[in-house]
Amino acid sequence: MLFDKLIAKRVAAFESEILQKHYEEVENMYAKMRGWRHDYRHHIQTMKVHAANGEYEEISRYLDMLDDDLTNLETVIKTGNRMADAILNSKLSVATKNGITVKAETKIPVALSVSEIDLCIIIGNLLDNAIDACMELPVEKRLIRIYMEMKGNFLYLALTNTSGGKKKKSFRSTKGEGHGFGISRMDAVVKKYGGYITRASEDEAFSTEVLLPQ
Repeated sequence: MLFDKLIAKRVAAFESEILQKHYEEVENMYAKMRGWRHDYRHHIQTMKVHAANGEYEEISRYLDMLDDDLTNLETVIKTGNRMADAILNSKLSVATKNGITVKAETKIPVALSVSEIDLCIIIGNLLDNAIDACMELPVEKRLIRIYMEMKGNFLYLALTNTSGGKKKKSFRSTKGEGHGFGISRMDAVVKKYGGYITRASEDEAFSTEVLLPQ
């Protein structure tokens, strides 16, 4: 019992550290975006001066510079909630690097009753499991779909990913000791808020739906 509490405490500390790192990254990204918008008029004025002087090569170089700057600021997903943005974009950058196609439709409130740590646990573990499943497939079959919105007084999250093999009867991990921890953590968080979680397995696809009261 004492050992379990110690492990839970260490896991919570680790999750808090990772969460803070993601949050700082997104805050930095948003600060850069605000700065770019502030300078927008200056960029336009600069290009007008080049155009008036017939300096079209200068305009082209300037546009290339702005394009590179915007590319560095581009976010994969913008939900409206910064913490959700932090964990989603962090995980999805991993998915992209591994050749996984991601399709997302997300819109949630700025403020949620779910704590940032618990939101990180649910979204992070869902995406970790989805990425692991996709990695067992050839690149052309790797796909993750994410949908998040408010349904009345509930935060609704649905995630579907392609997977190898036939329909599963059990949703516990078969990868060895320790790999089922994420599923139990998600279940515990959903239960804590009096929410609902359902899982469905079909041939070559796996989906999870979560409802959390707000």
